[in-house]
Amino acid sequence: MQDYELMIEAYTKAGGLASVFKDSNIAHLVVHKNKVIGKNLVKGLILEPEETASGVDIKLKVEKGIKIQNPVHLCFGVLPKEGIQEINIKAKIEDGAGIKLLAHCVFPNALKVVHKMQAEIEVGDNAYYEYNEVHFHGEDGGIEVIPKARIKLGKNSHLVTNFFLLKGRVGIFDLDYETEVLDNSSLDMTAKIYGYADDKIKIREAGKLIGRASRGLIKSRIAVKDNAISQIINELIANAPEARGHVDCVEIIQGNAQAKAIPIVNVTNEFAKVTHEAAIGRVDKKQVETLMSRGLEEEKAIDIVVGGMLK
Repeated sequence: MQDYELMIEAYTKAGGLASVFKDSNIAHLVVHKNKVIGKNLVKGLILEPEETASGVDIKLKVEKGIKIQNPVHLCFGVLPKEGIQEINIKAKIEDGAGIKLLAHCVFPNALKVVHKMQAEIEVGDNAYYEYNEVHFHGEDGGIEVIPKARIKLGKNSHLVTNFFLLKGRVGIFDLDYETEVLDNSSLDMTAKIYGYADDKIKIREAGKLIGRASRGLIKSRIAVKDNAISQIINELIANAPEARGHVDCVEIIQGNAQAKAIPIVNVTNEFAKVTHEAAIGRVDKKQVETLMSRGLEEEKAIDIVVGGMLK
């Protein structure tokens, strides 16, 4: 019970609403380290967690034609200073089904913590899958986050993923998402991260537009300062007629930070089209000067401008 209360407290600090865990109409799952300490299901959703030595294996299924009305709330975390958590997810969204997941991952005291997530996701035809992941870390930077996902998207379906790591030190972060998109389906992938001190950020998000009239958008908004390092690889491959895609990466650097953007565009069909844009640079000087003219210190003004971009 104490772990549960502490997890919910950390969840609220990460921006979540504790009231969702008291609402019987809202599905949720709370996992601390390798223990399931809270769970609620709704009709049409199958959610089967199995505790392992180092984490939890999760089987998730939304039954055919069922659209889960309220977002499903997930809370993963490690409260002690040291520990490992491995989350393995196998998800299947059946034809005509839809779900929106909101995951908060909390590591407020991490000095030597590893959080790994491996997901295999299958989205059927005429279906919808949205996964939003928000991280809350402490200020010591002793955490390593390694999320990996392989996703298959059926026909006439839509996929949305959003990743946010804006509170606390990033530590070491290595994300790798890859999606296959079939006919008339679309993917929309976004990552927003703020790194500082000696944080290390590596992101690879890839979309394979293999279906006719498939669509893809991959967007990154990254800010690094002090001695932080970021490397962003955004990749779209289009090999089907009428496939369309766009890669959009913006990185802001301050101090001794280093940022690298690698947009990869690969088109193998004459009737497909993919575009990209990438920009790396310092905070807009005029915006900072405008805020300073209103009485703000330079560092505070820069934080406001960067925060605006990340929001």
